[in-house]
Amino acid sequence: MSETKGLVLRPAGLVLRAARVGVTVFGYGLLFAASASGGLLGVGRGRGAARRGGLRNGERWVGMLTRLGPSYIKIGQLLSTRRDLLPPQLTEPLGRLTDSAPPPSPRRIRRAVRAAYADRPWPFREFGWAPVACGSIATVHEAVTLDGRRVAVKVRRPGIQPVMERDFALARALMGALGSVPKLRRMPFKVMHEQVGSAILRQLDFAAEAAALAELRANLAGFGNVRIPEPLPELCTPETVVMEYISGLRRFEPGALDAGTRRQVVRAILAAVYEMLFIDGVVHCDLHPGNLYFGERADLVMLDAGFVIRLPDPIRRSFADFFINMAMGDGWTCAQIVIESAAHIAGDCDLDGFRSALTKLVAEASGAKSGQFDLARFAGKLFDLQRRFGLFPAPEFAFPLLSLLVIEGMIKDFDSGLDFQAEAVPVLRRRNMPREHRVALPG
Repeated sequence: MSETKGLVLRPAGLVLRAARVGVTVFGYGLLFAASASGGLLGVGRGRGAARRGGLRNGERWVGMLTRLGPSYIKIGQLLSTRRDLLPPQLTEPLGRLTDSAPPPSPRRIRRAVRAAYADRPWPFREFGWAPVACGSIATVHEAVTLDGRRVAVKVRRPGIQPVMERDFALARALMGALGSVPKLRRMPFKVMHEQVGSAILRQLDFAAEAAALAELRANLAGFGNVRIPEPLPELCTPETVVMEYISGLRRFEPGALDAGTRRQVVRAILAAVYEMLFIDGVVHCDLHPGNLYFGERADLVMLDAGFVIRLPDPIRRSFADFFINMAMGDGWTCAQIVIESAAHIAGDCDLDGFRSALTKLVAEASGAKSGQFDLARFAGKLFDLQRRFGLFPAPEFAFPLLSLLVIEGMIKDFDSGLDFQAEAVPVLRRRNMPREHRVALPG
């Protein structure tokens, strides 16, 4: 039998899940192939027809990912934020996956909530059974406690845990198969899967999420313009997270904001992300449009701490040192940091060649004009260098990069001229200071 996170997976269930994934992908693959004559997104036809064809394919991606389940919906959520890299015909439909996944039936929701509180007195005076938000892993409901406090209750979807565990096992089998391909044998697929896959599975741990909310609130308390809901641990269960209800939320999008306000907004959220990455090492890696909002006072509201990663201190320091040396144009030091923190170095790796190639890449990035630095393209070129030279980074580096790539895709809509490297420098200068000496947080 296969085991994941200490739980036994039934072979029959795993086979059925594999069959369902295979049939779904094959079926939608036929639909995509049928439109390939005009290009996947309608290329080669008139502009109007191309857009309509692209939107149809975007809807098909949404349909396929929704049918495949929460692990795959997460992929779509992340892709939807990259409007700078992907066409709107794809990102617009995928954007609906951030907070409008199909909800479970009312009966299943009611049964799940009642079961979560079966061993204790019912703690709510009122409970809104219709979800106010619906994600890939949970639904969110408005409620009022017995003492009159208005709260949000995040409820884990019924039956989701075995589905995600089977997807984890299937991905592990796929990674194992890829690792047996001669040209790919040097890639540490197994280690990468355990790191990234385990992080996704940890989103099912609601006790850890409640603790992460409290920790993020404490770490970002100095930011007067960032708000995180307060958890109520005494009301939480393994299947629910109960937290303060924040009303008046507006989607995180430019809308009618003037240019000056847009600049202030993106610098505030980027400063908070850098604080998490370079100072605290407790990183919210899922700040897509379904988890980041404007509050009533135009402050920033971060929701859903399910995908919060705690970076080991050596990784946090290495990532911060890499970033500041990249901003300074010191490619040799950047290369040395990558080499010293690598999870695996191939026996035939040309370290001097790698240093030379990365030095050139960093010089190009640091020489870019304000607003011209593209983190996604830089990361792609960096990963390509590592692959070609047989030098593979610690998998934990994927998490800080993920958080930056997600937020980059969103805030470029606010200020396309934002200088990511320059904005990081004030935070990076405090990266090795004791917390009591860190000052001048934006507010």
